[in-house]
Amino acid sequence: MDIAVIGSGAWGTTLAGVLRNNGHKTALLSSRTEILAKTLPVSARMLVFACASIAFREVASLLRGVIQDDVILVNCSKGIEISTGDRLSRVLAEELGNEERIAVLTGPSHAEEVKLGLPTGLLAASVNIATAEAVQETFMNEMFRVYTSSDIIGAELCGALKNVIAIGVGISDGLGYGDNTAAMLMTRGLAEMSRLGEKLGGTRDTFAGLAGVGDLIVTCTSEHSRNRRAGINIGRGLSPKTAVSEVSEFVEGVYTAAAVHKLAQSLDTEMPICSAIYSILYEGRDPSQTTRELMTRERKNEN
Repeated sequence: MDIAVIGSGAWGTTLAGVLRNNGHKTALLSSRTEILAKTLPVSARMLVFACASIAFREVASLLRGVIQDDVILVNCSKGIEISTGDRLSRVLAEELGNEERIAVLTGPSHAEEVKLGLPTGLLAASVNIATAEAVQETFMNEMFRVYTSSDIIGAELCGALKNVIAIGVGISDGLGYGDNTAAMLMTRGLAEMSRLGEKLGGTRDTFAGLAGVGDLIVTCTSEHSRNRRAGINIGRGLSPKTAVSEVSEFVEGVYTAAAVHKLAQSLDTEMPICSAIYSILYEGRDPSQTTRELMTRERKNEN
């Protein structure tokens, strides 16, 4: 199959390598629109999007009228569009139409480990299970296992929301709070992710699987996680802006935190951890004081 991967960062480069190793003719393209316009092979039968959320709509709109209606579109980016609160697959549907040809590929998958050929498991989700199965067949090999699901909403929200929680766990680590605190943030963060996901049409099972708890664990605990590293920098006293610049890579969770804050307010959904992370990133709140406020909230039943 002829495939084009749009986004030549670490993840896009790694995915292109997986596809080539699987025997597919794969082009790796820059997501910079002035370059993409000149390099897109119109013969591609699958387009894999591995670009940042802030560039997603611009890239998708550039492809309007260029690609055929039956080309499979695979979102491998993990974010939410800030201005609209849209999932990125919705952006693809709005710009390019036919949501049944759109899939999401997500899960615990640091590029550094996939590149080394270490065993990795992901989820391909689409409203059309045949599309998810096509993605599964295209990507899967003996070290890159892909499961399928029809819950594209839950799968995509998992990939975006876990980055926000990972910033919070990083802040906790930077403050020196330890494993107990990290476990609490991950567990209660997952509850918030599930709460918002269900309101938007996702299913709770997805949040308990690879796309949810699996990706949450790896992003909150791994040295490869840029979101966690940015959080650690904040916990150690750096401003959010400086903390992100020190990572020297795009920190998707910073932008997702703003989108999630707007979504939670519009849906009247209680997300205290995500709200606290937003207040640290965008309102200059002190992390230690924010922690105390979270810990002294009113008593609640866990469920």
